[in-house]
Amino acid sequence: MSNLIELNHVEKRYFRKGGDVTALADVSFAVKPGEMVGIVGHSGSGKSTLTRLLGCLSSPTGGQYRFCGRDVATLSPNERAALRARKIGFVFQDFRLLPTLTALENVELPLTFCGVPSATRRRRAYQMLCAVGLEHRAAHRPFELSGGQQQRVAMARALVARPKLLLADEPTGNLDARAGEDVMNLLTRWNARGNTVILVTHDSRIAAALPRILHLHDGKLVLD
Repeated sequence: MSNLIELNHVEKRYFRKGGDVTALADVSFAVKPGEMVGIVGHSGSGKSTLTRLLGCLSSPTGGQYRFCGRDVATLSPNERAALRARKIGFVFQDFRLLPTLTALENVELPLTFCGVPSATRRRRAYQMLCAVGLEHRAAHRPFELSGGQQQRVAMARALVARPKLLLADEPTGNLDARAGEDVMNLLTRWNARGNTVILVTHDSRIAAALPRILHLHDGKLVLD
């Protein structure tokens, strides 16, 4: 089976007047389709930088990152944007829902960027809300939803385009224990269907339940 993700001796440096900052140093690993992988490490360990790189939001300054067989550094900004829109779903700690849109309209949004016709967008968005148990909240705006419900809407939005990779950055960080458990159950179910999930977490209980962990320390991969 071909790898979905391959990092070979990846470095990420930020060039500043006071001196260069190395956020990632000599990071190498691969992820196969259908894996569920956690990324852990203390604040400043490089988790956010690695997440941005995996999501094709930035390119390495050294080494090589291949996603779906393509060297990300060789892609134009428009090609990277198209890759993100069609193949990567993002879930964030702070939900990032548009406050003026209903739950259904928020879920539809990625399909708009992909050029999916209106009727098809609406049907698929509603199906995803059903999948996360929120069809009865389709017409509600984010401020009318609890934190757990907002995160489930965000997950429906991330999954509606049927991405190859779901990147979840601290998806339970702003939730109570029950809502966090619901979100983890959704992630686990999505992974059980053969989809790839990469989860950034600082919660040791969540990390302990994951089948594979990448542990970062000062920008280096110290444990896989």
